[in-house]
Amino acid sequence: MASVSSLLLGAALLLVAAVYLHGDDAAGGNRDAATTMTHLHFFMHDDYTGPHPTAARVVSGRSLLPSPSTSDDNSTTPQSTRSLLTSPRQFGDIVALNNALTDGPTGDSIRIGTAQGFAIRVSEGGIVSHLTLHLVIEAGEHSGSSVTANGRIDMDAKVRESVVIGGTGRFQFARGYMLTRNYDYDLSRGGVVEIDVYVQH
Repeated sequence: MASVSSLLLGAALLLVAAVYLHGDDAAGGNRDAATTMTHLHFFMHDDYTGPHPTAARVVSGRSLLPSPSTSDDNSTTPQSTRSLLTSPRQFGDIVALNNALTDGPTGDSIRIGTAQGFAIRVSEGGIVSHLTLHLVIEAGEHSGSSVTANGRIDMDAKVRESVVIGGTGRFQFARGYMLTRNYDYDLSRGGVVEIDVYVQH
């Protein structure tokens, strides 16, 4: 016959398991059965030079590089250093973003939301950034929700892929990926970037 202590231990383990399973269900442990895939499509307007810029370099990597004024003769400065000093984007730059998201590529397209975040230039060669971007949806069926993406953006790549790391509103517990491609873009002034987001939620 089992001892009273063995019975109490078994009952306690059953109680802990029941509480754990109930808590997992309440927190969305069974959400795979109701997972939805949503495709979001935007055009992001990235403006560095207009009368009301929506993107700004807040830290410049130029301070980390030698200045042309430190040399009496610029002809002795290596070409690679001269091109870095005049480049619109450099290693160490930090850029803040507060860009419009629209349903079309033109400036008069319907505004859907705002892309807010930052990019840090992380490559000493080429234009490669670490990007954290919050896509805040302000119109349509997903109004009031947001998706957050994080990734490595190589501007030399035709299509860049980032990971969706979360969301709010309808996109709580979101996971998925974001694809970005230049629609009409210039590094010195900005432009339009096409965004496709595939979200499971």
